[in-house]
Amino acid sequence: MNTSEVDSDSRSDERDAADPSFADLGIDDRILTAIADVGYESPSPIQAATIPPLIAGADVVGLAQTGTGKTAAFAIPILMGLANAEGRPSKSPRALVLAPTRELAIQVAEAFGKYSAHLPGVHVLPIYGGQNYAVQLSGLRRGAQVVVGTPGRVIDHLERGTLDLSQLQYLVLDEADEMLKMGFQEDVERILRDTPAEKQVALFSATMPSVIRKISKQYLHDPVEITVKAKTATASNITQRWVHVSYQRKLDALTRILEVESFEAMIIFVRTKQATEELAEKLRSRGYSAAAINGDIAQNQRERTIGQLKSGAVDILVATDVAARGLDVDRISHVLNYDIPHDTESYVHRIGRTGRAGRTGEALLFVAPRERRLLDAIERATRQPLTEMQLPSVDDVNAQRVVKFHDAITENLSADNLALFRKLIEDYEAEHNIPLVDIAAALAVGSNDGDNFFMEPEPEPEKQRRERVPRKFDEREERRPAGPSKNRATGADMVTYRIAVGKRHRVVPGAIVGAIANEGGLRRSDFGHISIRPDHSLVELPADLPPETLEALRRTRISGVLIQLQLDQGPPGQRPLTRGPRREPKRFDRRKPRA
Repeated sequence: MNTSEVDSDSRSDERDAADPSFADLGIDDRILTAIADVGYESPSPIQAATIPPLIAGADVVGLAQTGTGKTAAFAIPILMGLANAEGRPSKSPRALVLAPTRELAIQVAEAFGKYSAHLPGVHVLPIYGGQNYAVQLSGLRRGAQVVVGTPGRVIDHLERGTLDLSQLQYLVLDEADEMLKMGFQEDVERILRDTPAEKQVALFSATMPSVIRKISKQYLHDPVEITVKAKTATASNITQRWVHVSYQRKLDALTRILEVESFEAMIIFVRTKQATEELAEKLRSRGYSAAAINGDIAQNQRERTIGQLKSGAVDILVATDVAARGLDVDRISHVLNYDIPHDTESYVHRIGRTGRAGRTGEALLFVAPRERRLLDAIERATRQPLTEMQLPSVDDVNAQRVVKFHDAITENLSADNLALFRKLIEDYEAEHNIPLVDIAAALAVGSNDGDNFFMEPEPEPEKQRRERVPRKFDEREERRPAGPSKNRATGADMVTYRIAVGKRHRVVPGAIVGAIANEGGLRRSDFGHISIRPDHSLVELPADLPPETLEALRRTRISGVLIQLQLDQGPPGQRPLTRGPRREPKRFDRRKPRA
């Protein structure tokens, strides 16, 4: 096995001048255009080390943490191979990516879609538990060159005969160690056995336990092993906070933070060059002194803008990663990640722009609902937890506006030309007989937009009332143990299910939760108590699981074993009786003679 180590020390301010660009890696121009559209400007260490051997056709074992840019590292070479394939695109999958969770499968599929935006005929299909089979079956019938799926659902399609892997050329095991922790080892090995012997395999893992090493030796051919040595850490004088905010609410959230946070100068990081100009313009329209820098701005304009930031003529700089590298301005007190970076190295580079010269700094991060995995990766890489921050409320914003209004009055009381305006106002008061307080209020209206001085609370969304539909009789209800428990986290009614895996199958609670959550589309908060017995396990799940979810869970496998989900009947002495028609007891009739 060929091995190489990549030093990903993210404390440095600049990449080495010899580091390659994406164009240096021999990537197709159409994919380069898509990469630029996404906002990538230079490859991360794992990408620079992994893309060339994969393009050359070698098997690869990549040891790197989540958030280092692994998805692009394997997606770009696969798309290169598909783009260069001769003839009409095959309807059978040419590439299969296995991911441990449905969330990761969706993210990887979306990334493939973005990188293949300029490649006609490339279709990507995610398949995972909890999604309607009809959607997946129609997608497979139409033809998908790239399939991204969780092991349990891939096995299910193989058993149904709806997934044909006979034409497979590329196979990726993403976060292999996580898949094994969740009990997918036998599923993964079965999938590997069911694929053609002549294929290219890439395995990515954060760690290299013995079972991963065994799989690598058995199923990969002379792989190149690439290790990214993460030394990523952040300065202790930088306070790191994150805000949970949807994409549509980002501008509103940013406006509230700018109103309430006391900052000297701020850099706001976005993902694309176009976004720098758009966001800077929106901030200027709201009265902030903001400017944009990106890779398309000429050097003299960049220097002029940075000079304005240093002098205080500009307080907010909206930038992309590469455009801000090497930027050293002491007055930058805040860094705000408007778009979360795809890799942890970029995050550390970004927030390193504050906290200079021994000062303290503030780093803020916007996290959309489906970006929690990237947040977890950042916390692991920086070895520091980020504190969740609540968005300032309407009352917070309005209170701060009043404070700023008072501060402006106090500051202007020491102005040199105060005597001139005092004389003018005294003359106006004498001539029009209007109280001084009304004159002051009129002047304040002229310098402030009185109608919008206070932020108005957003209208409450109308709560949708669900009509209670009488539930049809279900024979499962008769067998359901009386008095369901309550989920402490959600307050939902819970019932106990029995699954056909236990201690002898070497299952752990994490494997049970992972497999059932993936295949049933459940959240971790939906689970109650889990009890692992010698030959079976008991799992508390919500009492109102829909029939299609129950059917999907009955076909779920853990450690390769069909779990055969069913309601637990309890110990024999506690099982509910199944009563038939009542029969009257036979009575001896003394009036009839005995035969």
